Amino acid sequence: MALHCPPDHAFSPTAATLSLFVPGLGQLYRRRPRHALQVFLVIAALLAGTVVLGRLQDRAAEIFAFMLIVLPVWVAQGYDAYLPAHQTGSGLLRTLKVSWQRGHDVRYLGGLFLLSAFMDAYIILANPSYALSVFCTKPEGWLGVLAKAQSPTLHSLIGYGFLRLRRWSLLVYLAYAGFGLTNAVVNTACFGVGRIRTVLIVTLVLFTAYVLWRRDAFRLDPSLPHPAHAVPPSVDQRPASSR
Repeated sequence: MALHCPPDHAFSPTAATLSLFVPGLGQLYRRRPRHALQVFLVIAALLAGTVVLGRLQDRAAEIFAFMLIVLPVWVAQGYDAYLPAHQTGSGLLRTLKVSWQRGHDVRYLGGLFLLSAFMDAYIILANPSYALSVFCTKPEGWLGVLAKAQSPTLHSLIGYGFLRLRRWSLLVYLAYAGFGLTNAVVNTACFGVGRIRTVLIVTLVLFTAYVLWRRDAFRLDPSLPHPAHAVPPSVDQRPASSR
């Protein structure tokens, strides 16, 4: 069945789906060939950069860069294909601005937390003998179970709250970050400097700084619409009498 290109002032789930599979394909579907080429080249360059990083460092660094740099841009270009063309034009920069206004960057972090919760649960279930270090100790028995369970539980709560832009999730995250940072510093003092703990400390500091910077994205009252949800007027959203 042939695909029919929607008007440029309409939203297009089909274009978004195409771009999520192949970067730039949705833009090409919407008859924006120059923009499609730009999107494809940007994603290709970012992917190449992560591969080089992996060769220079290791696989973990490559995955980390992909999750925090490549994947957000990949998702953003799919969102770009979905959005209509506005008076300000179309493009990744325009789409990133709209995503920022609507708090989609915070929602993306929420998705990462939910993914982390799933991975935490899998690791715990697959390795029952795994013990989490808490302030230089490794609790056993029920205390050990509770110590391990707090990670997927908090990650799930924070992930859900970030996806819904709930104010309480910001407070939960700050408590989580404070505990995690303190625990990592104390464990470093006890067990010495380690790569995983160092990465955890740096990541927590950067994440917390970003979340605090974006604190206005969280809704104070979930029953009220978020002011950033307003959609910029498109070219063809003028009254029919003025066209």
